[in-house]
Amino acid sequence: MTTETPRWFTSSYSNNGGACVEVAANLVASHGIVPVRDSKNPHGPALALTPGTWGTFVAGLRQGAFPAA
Repeated sequence: MTTETPRWFTSSYSNNGGACVEVAANLVASHGIVPVRDSKNPHGPALALTPGTWGTFVAGLRQGAFPAA
């Protein structure tokens, strides 16, 4: 069994002073998850979202469901 390492990335829109999340989309096919973590704490915990949950979250962002504070 091989263990795939997450390849973390941030959005190209994340030039906002560090209030970002990082995503490792490379694990969807092999593990069925989309890990998400706080970019300010890369050694901290990560959420393991299903692809459907991640898609719903991204759709909500695009629709303005989460206004900036």
